[in-house]
Amino acid sequence: MYLRLLQHRAADGTRSVIAAHGDEAWLVPGATTIRALAEQAIGAGSTLTQVVDDAGRGEAIDPAAELAAGRIIAPIDHADPAHVQLTGTGLTHLGSAEGRDKMHREAAAAEKQTDSMRMFLEGLEGGKPAAGAVGQQPEWFYKGDGSQLVGPGAALTMPHFAQDGGEEPELAGIYLIGPDGTPHRLGLCLGNEFSDHVTERHNYLWLAHSKLRQASLGPELLLGPPPSHIEGMSRIHRDGAVLWEKPFLSGEANMSHSLANLEHHHFKYDLFRRPGDVHVHFFGTATLSFSDAVKTQEGDEFEIEAAPFTLPLRNPLRRAAAANVTVREL
Repeated sequence: MYLRLLQHRAADGTRSVIAAHGDEAWLVPGATTIRALAEQAIGAGSTLTQVVDDAGRGEAIDPAAELAAGRIIAPIDHADPAHVQLTGTGLTHLGSAEGRDKMHREAAAAEKQTDSMRMFLEGLEGGKPAAGAVGQQPEWFYKGDGSQLVGPGAALTMPHFAQDGGEEPELAGIYLIGPDGTPHRLGLCLGNEFSDHVTERHNYLWLAHSKLRQASLGPELLLGPPPSHIEGMSRIHRDGAVLWEKPFLSGEANMSHSLANLEHHHFKYDLFRRPGDVHVHFFGTATLSFSDAVKTQEGDEFEIEAAPFTLPLRNPLRRAAAANVTVREL
């Protein structure tokens, strides 16, 4: 069984950290944020698990009840959101190229192999190099800083100009850069990477635009070695009923790239190894409602669940009000 950490915020704003193992859950004495616990572990040359074990057990608590009450927030954050980087990689999962390739073939009406399929096949061939070797680099994209990260239960809000607000059920790696510039993986979360697939379909060069959207993280940070095989379910609820649902697979056994290869090609850049920064990196998916011709609308609720995570990630869909942006010449 995996140790899981959650961040709790009481009605008066008081912060605390919950540790959960199996059916047991308790407050970690003295802990207010998971990031602070990670800093403590890095400083001691220890692990998050060991730091939590050494802290002992505080009051027992029911994470599901706290989640239902709206007191569980995203499992990672920073006092300055500019020090949180949201990024991701695509075409990383077996089968992930099918929907993307179809989208781009229809748009281009071309006979030749699309860039998406070429990138997927290159990853399939060289995305899992031997230990110590460097493999094929993946597709990479930027989503924003910590201001774009929402927690479980919070609305995923698409811009007023968005053409689509579509879910992407994924695993996300959570990282903290140590004082010497070393990236440390804290653990994995369930994530909804949330994109504008209509914008992307119009022109693949608009992929960067389609990814500048919010993203959400599930309640739990899963500690320890990442599971190699994860089976989950992605759903969309509308007006109290399930509009669409589909199983999804993740973990390295279902991917064309190893996590180590994806991590290498992200953190090889100096600007992503700034001490004290937090990184949330989405590892990709092969399952989208958009591929099944589903058109989401305001009020829909996305739901993602997958063992060994015990709590689901749910987020309603909203659209932001129109905003006037004027550039002033000085």
